[in-house]
Amino acid sequence: MRKLIFPTLATLIALAILLNLGFWQLNRLAWKEALIDRVKAGVASSPISAPGPAAWDALTEDDDYRHVEVRGVFQGGSAFYYTALTDPVGTIGGPGLMVYAPFKSDEGWTVFVNRGFLPQGLDGDRRTEALDLPEGEITLTGLLRLSEEPNWTTPEPDKNDLIWFARDTASMAELLGVETTGLAPYSVDLDAAFTPVAGLPQAGETIVRFKNDHLGYALTWFGLAATLVGVYLTWAAGVIWPRRRTDST
Repeated sequence: MRKLIFPTLATLIALAILLNLGFWQLNRLAWKEALIDRVKAGVASSPISAPGPAAWDALTEDDDYRHVEVRGVFQGGSAFYYTALTDPVGTIGGPGLMVYAPFKSDEGWTVFVNRGFLPQGLDGDRRTEALDLPEGEITLTGLLRLSEEPNWTTPEPDKNDLIWFARDTASMAELLGVETTGLAPYSVDLDAAFTPVAGLPQAGETIVRFKNDHLGYALTWFGLAATLVGVYLTWAAGVIWPRRRTDST
């Protein structure tokens, strides 16, 4: 029986780890499903006022995709976020750029607004026309998207063409010469209704899709736990009830 002590302890520890990982994935599954339901409800809900500076420190991922509105005027300049639309809401998809422009709210703070999608290879005249900013005070509605911090895998922005590979609005502001004091830590993706008559930028192209593999991961961990138990029991049975060998002469 002494042969069973250490393998049994090791098996119990490994089993506890595998079961914890499985239950953690189930908890993540419940969280992800609740997030998807909340986002779907938020996208279809009436817009609320975009949060101002007093609320910025309290923003969490639960605020992502909220339907908001903000009133103010566009400032000069545009920055671009590289993306590819595989399932566009509008008529144009494929690789291209999201157009971000700074917008000064009537309360004095600034937020970057994602005006919509420009397809790759757009000719110069249409591009120039698409980048013309609406003049005067206007009320915008769209989805709040928390700004991204690039990690080590994110390519550096193309500073010549002002193209980013993450929604790093603080970096966009710095290169465009926009005052970062009073800059919202999020951007607003415009609703499709704000697509200009000419069709570009094509607004309303927020990608509201979530990878949800948590159930598969949970089943994998539980399957490994079951396999571990099976292997252990087979081994332990061989130790407790060893097969008798018969010598042949």
